[in-house]
Amino acid sequence: MDNKVMSAVIDSVRVLSAEAIEKAKSGHPGTPLGAAPVVAELFGRHLKHNPKNPSFFDRDRFVLSAGHASSMLYVMLHLCGYDIALEDLANFRQLRSKLPGHPEWGVTPGVETSTGPLGQGIANAVGFALAEKVLAARFNKPGMPLVDHFTYAFCGDGCMMEGISCEAAALAGTWKLGKLIVIYDKNDVTIEGGIDGVADEDVGARFASQGWQVLECPDGNDTEAVGAALTLAKADTERPTLVIVRTTIGYGTSKAGSASSHGAPLGADCFAGLKEALGWKEAPFTAKKETAAFTAEVCAAGAGAESDWNKLCRAYKSAYPEEYAEFLSWIKGKAPDLARDEEFLAAVPAGDDATRNHSGKLLNYLAGRMPNLIGGSADLGPSNMTIMKDREYYSASSPTGTNIHFGVREQAMAAVCNGIALHGGFRPYCSTFFVFADYMKGSLRMTALMNLPVLYILSHDSIGVGEDGPTHQPVEQLVMLRSVPNIRVWRPCDGRETAAAYASHFTGKHPTALVTSRQKLVSPAGTDVERALRGGYVLADSSKETPDVILMGSGSEVGLLVEAKKLLEEKNVDARVVSVPCMEEFEAQKESYKESVLPSSVRARVAVEAGSSLSWGKYVGLDGMTVCKDDFGASAPAALLFEINRFTAADVAQAALKSVRKAAKQ
Repeated sequence: MDNKVMSAVIDSVRVLSAEAIEKAKSGHPGTPLGAAPVVAELFGRHLKHNPKNPSFFDRDRFVLSAGHASSMLYVMLHLCGYDIALEDLANFRQLRSKLPGHPEWGVTPGVETSTGPLGQGIANAVGFALAEKVLAARFNKPGMPLVDHFTYAFCGDGCMMEGISCEAAALAGTWKLGKLIVIYDKNDVTIEGGIDGVADEDVGARFASQGWQVLECPDGNDTEAVGAALTLAKADTERPTLVIVRTTIGYGTSKAGSASSHGAPLGADCFAGLKEALGWKEAPFTAKKETAAFTAEVCAAGAGAESDWNKLCRAYKSAYPEEYAEFLSWIKGKAPDLARDEEFLAAVPAGDDATRNHSGKLLNYLAGRMPNLIGGSADLGPSNMTIMKDREYYSASSPTGTNIHFGVREQAMAAVCNGIALHGGFRPYCSTFFVFADYMKGSLRMTALMNLPVLYILSHDSIGVGEDGPTHQPVEQLVMLRSVPNIRVWRPCDGRETAAAYASHFTGKHPTALVTSRQKLVSPAGTDVERALRGGYVLADSSKETPDVILMGSGSEVGLLVEAKKLLEEKNVDARVVSVPCMEEFEAQKESYKESVLPSSVRARVAVEAGSSLSWGKYVGLDGMTVCKDDFGASAPAALLFEINRFTAADVAQAALKSVRKAAKQ
């Protein structure tokens, strides 16, 4: 690819990116103008990808962690030959556009992950690189590198300021992810201006101390220097590499070097000045004609790379048919249909126990059946019960290990699992204490936004944590998780309901939060895996066709409902007990089923849960009552905390009587 063609590509990226933003009247032109030569060099001369088949498995992955520079990525993908037309660029940031304001996975061909919250993309890239390394260690054979690709992440100063980048970089260095390359577009400007006095640290030294190779390019316009750095980065497969490229934000305009070019259109005069400076004569939304040669060369190289890989696959299949079949099943994400699996149902733990223990038994059962299960905890595996006992731990020296030590890094842990899920080949899970779900909320939100099949196992679920006190007792976290679209939040009361949570997650392809107890729970009579899969069901019914009152709840409080029903019987009040382990699954049921469980004719209702009452308003209605926890806990033995916070059968029965009297007045 000659320099004239490359120059035309760079100019086209700059002008078309700015032009799309001008037409949309919103966007971020500064980074595309400064970093266009960097991405042109990467996509044109280094990245292994096939624009005509973006899902080609052994492609290199590119993650735009600085997601606000989306117009740059979209133009680059267009010039490479992806299914992005000039008309799409003209429709940038508009309703139902193929090109949203920040990259969204599943919307734009060539976009590997949704980005925008700064730093998330770096941690996603660590997940991509980890998945590549473990798959390669498991399946590659001498002379047959079935899995052999790099992961690139492009980030800016803002990404480096976010704490998640430090968490993720430490993991990548420790894990020796030598096929991870992070390009740091260092233009020293953010929304509020220059970063002097805000980010004076030596980022290169930080990464070097974390085990990275660090390379510097003092001029981002020097594509030969950028290319040489990328070549050196690929040569060191023992260490991840940070390539620091110094660029000028808003390059080529009167706003160069200014924060005013970061997050707003250039304006007509400034944009006209850019085109004049570049000698741009093309019609609106038209690339330079020389870019056609770039497109042809990139497409030909991509088709050749995929063809070579397909030949390798055929040879591998011939030599190792069983392992090739297993490889295909891994990358297709297959999992047993647990909801109808007799072997799984026979393994469901019974009896009284903490649901974290039930979860641990089920996880280890599945580990024996799903070799592509991978995951771990934020340094709490023995407490969360998330260690796969017959699996080795991943390390640089044991790259086939699928137990993952994430260390105390909740936010990066979740984002890494997102990257693993997006890469393909594994079903990931991660875990911590439920109260620390707050630390990983940003990453968890991205899981839900992309609807990725990541399993979150969150133990120590209520004031039942006890003596550790209010800092460790989650009271508002259930509401927080339930408010997030797409994720299914399970709070089971025993082994059968815990099994339903696992069946729901692995039978489907959606994110799940499994919230488990620290303390031992009594397994109520009547729990059932199949009925629990509907999210809410009648656990113990009234003797009347229409009950006097409905008692509902989840997890550790379901046992209280059963006890309260007995107390109410002594007062000639007939109660129905409804277990609601997963509100999202219950809401997905037909209206007729929901009416059969919670008949609208019964206005006397009580919801019981050792957490915030906010989740239950739509179920208890105007005449209902809640026995919940709407303030913080205290440091004391768990049994005492449940007693003083009204979580007793007597308190539930008293609330039921009040609701019955209130409903009777209507």
